[in-house]
Amino acid sequence: MNTSSRFAFAVHVLALLSLQGGVPLSSEMIAGSVNTNAVLIRRLLTMLADAGLTTSQMGAGGGALLARRPEQITLLDVYRAVEDARLFALHREEPNPACMVGRNIQSVLRGVIDEAQQAMEAALAARTLADATADVVRSEKQRERKRRAREHA
Repeated sequence: MNTSSRFAFAVHVLALLSLQGGVPLSSEMIAGSVNTNAVLIRRLLTMLADAGLTTSQMGAGGGALLARRPEQITLLDVYRAVEDARLFALHREEPNPACMVGRNIQSVLRGVIDEAQQAMEAALAARTLADATADVVRSEKQRERKRRAREHA
């Protein structure tokens, strides 16, 4: 029972590509930013390319590029490209029908889980890659202002 970091990694990769202004990045350069290995990044880029979010430029100086403008990529697009669709899963096998909880827990949880899934998807659909990238830039500027203020204090 673990959660996936693919979504966070994918948004990181796409934000990095967004800030490149059309200059391709190699999987090694991306891996350095994400602090993971390039093989994992290449797998992730394949998933993103299959979803029409990235493309590759071959040859010297080649690498990954955004396939669409950041304003045209929602975080829901990214989530659906790299995750297995459901936020939460029910039991893999049917619980014990001889147990009161086992008989009823699936139906009790199903509605709550569906509601949570819909809320998460609505939140992700309302935000674009451009929004996330702007937040990264804004956070960095704020961090830099704080650093300068400490130096001059």
